[in-house]
Amino acid sequence: MPVSSSPGTPRDRADHAPGTDTDRRFLLGALAAGLLTCRVGTVRAQAESVATEYQIKAAFLYKFIDYVEWPQASKPWPQAALVIGVTGSNSLADELAAIVAQRSAPNRQIVVRRLQGAQNTEGLHVLFVGKGAGASAEDLLRTASARPILTVTETEAAFALGGVINFVVEADKVRFDVALQRAERSNIKISSRLLSVARKVV
Repeated sequence: MPVSSSPGTPRDRADHAPGTDTDRRFLLGALAAGLLTCRVGTVRAQAESVATEYQIKAAFLYKFIDYVEWPQASKPWPQAALVIGVTGSNSLADELAAIVAQRSAPNRQIVVRRLQGAQNTEGLHVLFVGKGAGASAEDLLRTASARPILTVTETEAAFALGGVINFVVEADKVRFDVALQRAERSNIKISSRLLSVARKVV
């Protein structure tokens, strides 16, 4: 799908990523075709839709790491585990931990760390700031922005505070926006393939 950007056109990013070509094709194809959806419309399906939404967000978050390159000094694997911090959403933390338990391999270890309040972001590779983060969101995103951390949010307010990727539910589908310049300032590179299926790049 086309990507709108401002200003200028995003340059190609380093496309080296762990994981299989099948995994990459699945993610990109699913995003492009809009197959990963969350139904949020009816009262009857409310609890179910919340669970589905966070299953999808957790799956996206897990796959994002295949399209991000960290600087040499911070690279995970094979020497160290990739650490994903989660705050403000027990639902996403639970779903992500389940995915990691099924998919981690000896040479691709992933740790899900649940953060309480404005904890130190040191050692994180990815930080998810959920709706329940409250006042700690600003401090977490500010400190994370000074490190090579992929920050992922799910509200426009948190995104404005410094998130690199923001989840958006649009027309009953989970989509995402990317703040490319913030990624560059944090010294992380995002693959052009991921940018090409973002809702928008800002």
